[in-house]
Amino acid sequence: MNKELSNIKIWSIASRPKTLLAAFVPVMVGSSLAYVQNSFKPVSAIIALVCAILIQIATNFTNDLYDFLKGADTKKRVGPTRVLNAGLVSPSQMKLAIFLTFGLAFILGLYLVFQTGYIILLVGIVSIIAGLAYTAGPYPLAYNGLGDVFVFLFFGFVGTVGTYYVQVLSVNGMALLSSIPVGALITNILVVNNYRDIDQDKIAEKNTLAVILGKTFSKFEYIFLLISSFIIPVLYYMYYEISIWIFLPFLTLPLAYKLVYMLFKYTGEELNKTLELTAKFSAIFGLLFSLGIIL
Repeated sequence: MNKELSNIKIWSIASRPKTLLAAFVPVMVGSSLAYVQNSFKPVSAIIALVCAILIQIATNFTNDLYDFLKGADTKKRVGPTRVLNAGLVSPSQMKLAIFLTFGLAFILGLYLVFQTGYIILLVGIVSIIAGLAYTAGPYPLAYNGLGDVFVFLFFGFVGTVGTYYVQVLSVNGMALLSSIPVGALITNILVVNNYRDIDQDKIAEKNTLAVILGKTFSKFEYIFLLISSFIIPVLYYMYYEISIWIFLPFLTLPLAYKLVYMLFKYTGEELNKTLELTAKFSAIFGLLFSLGIIL
């Protein structure tokens, strides 16, 4: 029994639970848009959420495996525990976990395909391939400065617009616009991660944007993505018939200021606090944004 509990904890650590809030945000925002158009389909929304979580977990597993195999994770790592680096699981066990997790996401996603059409099958396949290509394959995205673009596109555009599409069966300007703060704030989770790991990534030749363009760029990229997120409610209010409730996300401004302060002040392991709070911030902003759309 103790061994079983230990295994559960190990795989929980491997899934990186503190970052999984990111999977909820695009589904929450996309579903809120569907709700105001009287097209909310709870079963489709829940399955989209489960698939998003599974793909994110499988991508995290893949990242854990290939960062370990390529030497990007070492005993000097300052970030949260990585199970392969810590010797808690073997590469073969992780490969099986990746296959099973991506496979389950694909099987569950077939429900959405039957409900909406084959365009969602294509989206699902591309999402799985991208999850693998993030750190695996001949041209891993995370090792060639494309990790930020990957996160913005798949958590922002694909996640938000895809959730909206499986319920409404169409795409409009509001759905596209709403994907921007979602993608921007989730990308900021990666920005903090890469900023923290910049010295170790240089040694491992993991060429993230932080490595290529430097720490100062990462700080201002973080600020730019924050500001972009706050601009979207303003554009909503200006160009769409929507109430002042859309400004609810502005309640997070003090927290946004705190995050910028932490990013400029903290170093090393201290940045793990910034990373966790950035993930929570994306969820809080997304919740208030969703409420603003509904109200």
